[in-house]
Order: sequence, then C-alpha cells, then structure tokens
Amino acid sequence: MKIRAVEFIKSAVKPAHYPEYDFPEIAFAGRSNVGKSSLINTLINRKDMVKTSSRPGCTQLINFFLVSGDMPQGDAPQEELSLVDLPGYGYAKVSKKIRAQWQPMVETYVGTRNNLLGLILLMDIRRDPGKEELDMVRWLESKQMPCLLVLTKADKLSKTKQLKQLDAACTAFNRDRNGIVLFSAKTRQGRQTIWDEIHNLIDWYQEEE
Repeated sequence: MKIRAVEFIKSAVKPAHYPEYDFPEIAFAGRSNVGKSSLINTLINRKDMVKTSSRPGCTQLINFFLVSGDMPQGDAPQEELSLVDLPGYGYAKVSKKIRAQWQPMVETYVGTRNNLLGLILLMDIRRDPGKEELDMVRWLESKQMPCLLVLTKADKLSKTKQLKQLDAACTAFNRDRNGIVLFSAKTRQGRQTIWDEIHNLIDWYQEEE
C-alpha cells in the first residue's frame, strides 16, 4: 500500500467503544517491549504515529488507527485499512489484576470484531516462544483467525543466528519458513513481506463481500 494518510481514531477497552466502521482490520499483538510500535510505524512510514511508552506494560488500551492509501493493483483510487495496536502482555512489573485483564479484553475483541481479517503476533527473535505465544496461536487457530508470526529485532543477531531462531520458531509452531517473517525496524527487513500478507487478506476479504 502506498500510504497517503494515517489517523489515530480512538482507544477502547470494550466493544461499545470500538470505532463503528467496517474497513478491513489487522491487529498487532505481542509482549511488552517486543517492538510493536516500531513495526507499525515502519509499516506506515511514520516515525512516531504509534507512541512508545517509557513505562512498558502500563497502557492497557486497544488503539485504532485508520490508514488511507493506494493498493498495489490500483483497482481503486484509494483504500482504507484499520490497524489495531493491542496492549502488550507479559510485563512482570504490572499488577496481577492488570495482567489478568489482558486476555478477556483481547478475546472479546477478536471474538466480536467482524471486520478483523487477521492478527500479527510479534516475538523478539532473541527469545524462544513462550507459553503465552503458543497458547494464543492455538486459540486463534481454533477461531479460524489467520495469524502471521513475526520475529522482531532481527538486526540484533547475525544471519546465522537469525536462521537458527527462525527454525526453532518453525518447530515450536509447526510452520515452515514461509509462515514466519524476520523483521527489523532498523533495516526495514521484512516490511514488504508483511504488507504482502496484509494485501492477501484484503483481497480475500473483498472477494467474500
């Protein structure tokens, strides 16, 4: 997508607060400090549209952004796409009460948002997938919700170590290398691949309408 404009729409915690539009929607999830804000900013070619908190794990809101731009095929002069930044999880210094709110908030969003096409799950390439990631992928699969796995901060490792971690993730999630994307906000590695996957979901969505 050739980005023309990006607008922050609103924050929400429950369905009554979600934006009342039916544009195709993609959500992003991952642990606190995994690089979610950096990835979204890289996708939309903005430096600070999605703010990075100095106190990770403290923002427990679902943030909605609307992106306007031209799709690659050029069939329409302009398309709108909703990007949703889900709150980070797994930050130890957040209270147990706040941590416990994350799962029902996300499950409600995924289960009730009719225009949600898929979820992009981010994991730091330097750590092995945890129980939270494995459980989430299984749950999304049970809901038949497409999920793209992305290993962030790839520039922190050598090419050899990148592939080693990629293979470990493939084993953990029972996917081949084409099912997991290596990403770096610094080098923009993987940016086009993520957009390609998003475009594929949008094409499917438009065909189903």
